[in-house]
Amino acid sequence: MDIRVLRYFLAVAREQSFSQAAERLYLSQPTLSRQLHELEQELGKQLFIRGNKGVTLTEEGMMLRKRAEEIIELVEKTQEEVSRSSEHISGKVYIGAGETYAFKLIADTAQKLQLEYPDISYSIFSGDGTDVLERLDKGLVDFGIIFQHADPTKYESVEIPLHDIWGVLMRKDSPLAGRSGVSIRELAGFPLIIPRQPNHNTLISDLVSKEAPDANVVAEINLIYNASVMVKEGMGYALTLDRLINVSGNSEMCFVPLEPPMEATCRFVWKRYPVFTKAAEKFLEQFISDMQEYKE
Repeated sequence: MDIRVLRYFLAVAREQSFSQAAERLYLSQPTLSRQLHELEQELGKQLFIRGNKGVTLTEEGMMLRKRAEEIIELVEKTQEEVSRSSEHISGKVYIGAGETYAFKLIADTAQKLQLEYPDISYSIFSGDGTDVLERLDKGLVDFGIIFQHADPTKYESVEIPLHDIWGVLMRKDSPLAGRSGVSIRELAGFPLIIPRQPNHNTLISDLVSKEAPDANVVAEINLIYNASVMVKEGMGYALTLDRLINVSGNSEMCFVPLEPPMEATCRFVWKRYPVFTKAAEKFLEQFISDMQEYKE
């Protein structure tokens, strides 16, 4: 399977049109069609459904699209790493992370390194713990921040000392606003927006099921910014971690911690037997040093 042809396939999937994809690729449409027809023959599967309104992917096509994107990303990452392999420390550090204020410590380390190694840059992937570990296993990221347990036979990890607190994002004109805390049971009569991500967030959905089985769950989300827009528009109360949304100053929203208090602890992880670039090695060295100083 040719990398070049995979790029052609992704172009057609993105444009949903052979003619537009051919134009962007500076190819003739017959050439592009022939290349992708040969790809379908090689795989023994139909990848496209051609219609009057454009091109859509078959189920096998959608599967290939996901894998092709990962393959191209890994190829580009590898090319960059090899081309930058020298005594000079430069290149990208790839990090996957969920939404957490603890990412501040990643930013602090990156900012510190930038002063000494200005040619180091960063590629950040946002996703839940399952997504992050999957990308770590495939070599698409160097490091990850997760809330779940990391298998010590596969990963090295350190606990990040900056913890998050679970609570409720709500409008400031809410009857619960201004309180020092609120229990899940007290939220039963209000429209709730809850996280749907796996790992640590299942604790919240499980808690809601146990403490407020008749709760009115109006939405499930995996990105708190989108949830904050819903809260601002008066759609409901979002269960989330603190410090992810700015509620200071003229904000129309506020954050009230859960009662009793619930903390979320995350870990910084990497593969147990990694092959790091010099940039990734330098980042890990600096981050571990910074964590030790932070704990002290």
